[in-house]
Amino acid sequence: MIYKSKKIIWMFLLPTIIFVLLFLYLPFIVSVFNSLYDIPNITGIDKNFVGLKNYKDLFTDPIILSAVKNTFIMILLTVIFEVGLAIVLALLVDTTKAAQKFYRTVFFFPVVISATAIGLMFILFYDYNIGLLNQMLIKLGREPKLWMEEGKALLMLAVPIVWQYIGFYFVIILTGIATIPEDIYESAYLEGATGFQKIIYITLPLIRGVIKTCLILVITGTFKVFDLAWTIAPRGMPNETTYLLGTYQYKTVYEASRVGYGCTIAVFIVVLGFLISIAVNKLFKQETI
Repeated sequence: MIYKSKKIIWMFLLPTIIFVLLFLYLPFIVSVFNSLYDIPNITGIDKNFVGLKNYKDLFTDPIILSAVKNTFIMILLTVIFEVGLAIVLALLVDTTKAAQKFYRTVFFFPVVISATAIGLMFILFYDYNIGLLNQMLIKLGREPKLWMEEGKALLMLAVPIVWQYIGFYFVIILTGIATIPEDIYESAYLEGATGFQKIIYITLPLIRGVIKTCLILVITGTFKVFDLAWTIAPRGMPNETTYLLGTYQYKTVYEASRVGYGCTIAVFIVVLGFLISIAVNKLFKQETI
């Protein structure tokens, strides 16, 4: 009976609506507005209207093109390894009912660790002189390596990003698998279906919506990667080859003092993420019978 009163519903929804409008939509609108100006400092006091000049600069900026390329490579890696490994781990853990709480805790634990702390930890792993990886190579009688050298630095940057969030998607997918009725599996067992067949023809199709949600989250999340990437590879080191869209935007605003151009990059990130999210929704759209 309480839901017949729309006032009560709006009373609970209003704080969230206000929060989203103030901290999501309003900043985006301001960024769109500021992207039409040349703003030489973060205060925004002195600014000159330049129209679409910032957008023209965006598509001729060689670093932004490199950042877009790196971001898409990172998206590919996170989709394959974050979501892919999360699905594999969830399918394996689903067979061990007794230890599910333990695995949930262990795999989810990296998510709650500060990204900066993880970045500092991996800096120590990759260090040429005292790094863990090179110390292991020396113990094995091999020469130490420059792990963050140009050519493989982006892959080294992807390792901690993937490692931190596998547990997040693992928990989502494992929860989705738990919602599948046991009757379906029992019927498949009586029909003679093997374990692999149950995964292919029952489990994966029935968690299609969950996988789609994970893909959208991982793609949009990769567009926003900043703190961990900036800690390990500040200023796109080495040689500005590891810039992602988030790190290059930060450098543009706070180091190059091009606030208007930074807002243009922000608008570009939102639009690009929105278009890719639509594409993923189209790809995983459920067919109606």
